[in-house]
Amino acid sequence: MTLSNQPKRRVAVYCGSADGSDPAYLAEARALGSAIAKAGMGLVYGGATVGLMGAVADAALAGGAEVIGVLPAVLFDREIGHDGITSLERVLTMHERKARMAELADAFLALPGGYGTLEEMLEAVTWAQLGLHAKPCILINTEGYWDGLLAFLDTAVMAGFLKAENRGLLRVAASAADAVEMARLRP
Repeated sequence: MTLSNQPKRRVAVYCGSADGSDPAYLAEARALGSAIAKAGMGLVYGGATVGLMGAVADAALAGGAEVIGVLPAVLFDREIGHDGITSLERVLTMHERKARMAELADAFLALPGGYGTLEEMLEAVTWAQLGLHAKPCILINTEGYWDGLLAFLDTAVMAGFLKAENRGLLRVAASAADAVEMARLRP
């Protein structure tokens, strides 16, 4: 599939460049890639072959989905760019990566991951809060991975630093299939 033959919707997936310690994380990444393909959607992701990133991309490809990777220069030597995807875009900075992924995506999903995953998703939610987009922002809460973050956000609401309506901008899915359905329906 070429970029000129675009699917109706694409989802950006933020996730770890590691597999994580629980096999459920890797299984959920594969399930997400399969669900994206089954829904006829395209995947936009970080462009690497490693960790959950590689797993979600490989599963989406196996299902026939368009897969676009966006890899910044700082990671060219640290992560192996995925040569088997529909398109691997190389950008200079992390800022360009996030902007390009946001431009290409109709929704943002996050699987478990570390600092980068969290930062990318929170930036997408912040942009929604500022009215820069109205795209769904969805955490996939595999094995309760995001429970601590969700508790923090509830604390931020109670402490008066986050409006309750803005807390609702970050939605939670129990599974990859649920997240894809939420992304299809929009907010």
